[in-house]
Amino acid sequence: MLDWRAMTSALAGETPWWTPGTAHGYHVNTFGFLVGEVVRRASGKSIGQMLRDEIAQPLNADVHIGLPEREHGRAADFLWPDGAWPTQASPMDDFDLMRWNAYWNPPGVSGAKWVNRREWRLAEIPSTNGHGTARGVARVYAALANGGEIDGVRILERGTLRLATTEQSCGEDLVTQRPSRFGLGFQLTQAERPLGPNASAFGHFGAGGSLGFCDPETGVAFGYVTNDMGPRWQNPRNRALIEAIYESL
Repeated sequence: MLDWRAMTSALAGETPWWTPGTAHGYHVNTFGFLVGEVVRRASGKSIGQMLRDEIAQPLNADVHIGLPEREHGRAADFLWPDGAWPTQASPMDDFDLMRWNAYWNPPGVSGAKWVNRREWRLAEIPSTNGHGTARGVARVYAALANGGEIDGVRILERGTLRLATTEQSCGEDLVTQRPSRFGLGFQLTQAERPLGPNASAFGHFGAGGSLGFCDPETGVAFGYVTNDMGPRWQNPRNRALIEAIYESL
């Protein structure tokens, strides 16, 4: 999982789990490798380098994919709750195996056995091991809330951002077994997990309740990070913060 070439080669040889276009599912550990390899081939840069050079440094945003070792002392250990680590049932049908592999293959990579290790923090696992402060996350979303530009720094063209936030999938997610709604990488607001009251909001929940999103209608940019695992993506902590922000507008 920490070997970029091994992961992208394995994915290139994988048979789709369903006919493309007929369903959708959350592939948390592999999505970033797929997008990241396209970035690498198009630009010659890893996705961590692209984030640093084109977004984080120009915006002065404290966000990273592949955390430099000099920054490891600033990273809080993630507290994985007792009893939260799943065990593989046996036997599994193809559907159960698909869901298991989406999250837990290889064993330990998505949870307590890996996330606090030096090797994990150094690696680029783009859809899983981004590191950042709440202020850094909000800084990136502040640019996106303003059409891709803030303080004279443009990170996305308006047309690209419009495409990225256009609905691509909506409905029952075959992996999470819950409704989900996505653009191109961004979660879009939905009744089951609202990002505030406005239909144009987009962003992404993280494990245990961390959240970054923006609302172009109001100009709100939101960053919340926690190392203390809460229930699922949306939970009482981030929901209360979102409600408090909109009550204060």
